[in-house]
Amino acid sequence: MTGNQEASYTTEEIADLLKVSKLTVYDLIKKGDLRVYRVGRQMRVDAEDLEAYKDRTKSGGNIIKQEKPASQTTPVQPIRKIDPTPPPQPYQPASQRKLIISGQDISLDLLANAIERSGAGYRPLRSYTGSLNSLIAMYEGEADIVSTHLFDGDTGMYNIPYIKRILTGHEFVVINLLSRSAGLFVQKNNPKNIRTWADFSNPSVKMVNREIGSGARVLLDEKLRLEGILPRYVEGYETEEMNHISVASKVAFGFADVGVGIEKAAAMVGVDFIPLVQERYDLVMYKTPENEYVRDIILSILRSPEFQNEIGALGGYDLSLTGTIMYETDS
Repeated sequence: MTGNQEASYTTEEIADLLKVSKLTVYDLIKKGDLRVYRVGRQMRVDAEDLEAYKDRTKSGGNIIKQEKPASQTTPVQPIRKIDPTPPPQPYQPASQRKLIISGQDISLDLLANAIERSGAGYRPLRSYTGSLNSLIAMYEGEADIVSTHLFDGDTGMYNIPYIKRILTGHEFVVINLLSRSAGLFVQKNNPKNIRTWADFSNPSVKMVNREIGSGARVLLDEKLRLEGILPRYVEGYETEEMNHISVASKVAFGFADVGVGIEKAAAMVGVDFIPLVQERYDLVMYKTPENEYVRDIILSILRSPEFQNEIGALGGYDLSLTGTIMYETDS
């Protein structure tokens, strides 16, 4: 590159230059204080935009430069100081506001459709990412609404222990979307007589796994840990699929004896299902003044009979807690 005007930086480089965390850089970008553009999935900041941001935030204000030398007939203008606080960003039209909804359950697609139909002017964008990776994406400023079904073996709780650890230092709210039955996919008539998590220790049992960061993978790992079973001794543990349907299909076609997933996927593919846990599927959102409006919209949608009837028509879901705030940080 030649010349400062052609230079650009990644968010990591900006964080290093400003001596702040990457999360702070994302916050500046989301507030509109720092202009960015994208190259593929990477955000970049032009050098001139970085300098403009630094100039706007310098204490003491800006000096207004004279365009012409002072003359006897033109009085010298006094140095004018301005408020160093950046001016509020102009209101962004609702049609331009985007919401990234992260997670894989089909109910999230229905939620995205309901948000779009609400007339609030938000444009939902779907990211089909597993629970743990979705939370990390939220921490990095890359998701607005995250779904989680993460089992903690030490407490027996779903979601809250993980959310507290990953979103530490942030205010957030956890809202139930639904509950669903999770357990084991097995072949028709269960020829290996698989019944519990302990059966993964059977050397004749071959499994198919989910990807690292998914809720099903966390559930399996926690249950194996509690049973004292080392993953390296489980046949097929390293074989990964990216969703419940793919796992169930591998079992259905005889490539594996067992996999972990949800009852609905078993019914869709046609494998037998051993229910072992009732998992809570929650939504996570930050609590900020900027997203208060959309939080209210989400709660209104989740609690509406129309949305619950739409989800209920799919079958296999428990909606008794839908729209209930399960946890929120103090304001």
